[in-house]
Amino acid sequence: MLDRENTGLIVVDVQGKLARLVHDSDVLIANTVKLVKGAQALGLPIVLVEQNPERLGSTVDELQALLTGNPAIPKFTFDACKAPAFLEAIKHANVTTWLICGIEAHICVYQTAQHLHQLGCTVELVQDCVSSRAPENTCLAISKLSSKGIGITGLEMCLYELVEDCRADGFKTVLGLVK
Repeated sequence: MLDRENTGLIVVDVQGKLARLVHDSDVLIANTVKLVKGAQALGLPIVLVEQNPERLGSTVDELQALLTGNPAIPKFTFDACKAPAFLEAIKHANVTTWLICGIEAHICVYQTAQHLHQLGCTVELVQDCVSSRAPENTCLAISKLSSKGIGITGLEMCLYELVEDCRADGFKTVLGLVK
């Protein structure tokens, strides 16, 4: 079970034109917005990364508006763990469980999740908050990550696990997001 005291969120490369080209991009962006809002309501640390932002553009406006206090960490390797600033942000967050979402599922999300797992973190892929240009690549990423010990969760499932109790702070916000 996820524990809100020990869980953070990583948002990978939901940026530029690519964010609009992935399969079901409107659903991906809307779900990721809900996930970020839920994470914020529950007080989770959030780490935002962008792949080569000068070439691919910045995080989409819908997310950027929510993440003004979370400056994007630029990266050039597909695996965010190879960017020292990312590793520092992960360490500074002081949690060992990470929800991960973003694009492309089979490239940057996959490689980052794998590396975090190898570093000893518990990682859960939020399957309805990841996508790739081709849906079969998203399925491949989910299948391969699952076979390698990465947890698979969904937007609603992870938020309810984290809130845990209908009397808890953040419950009404979570309920409003998933209704």
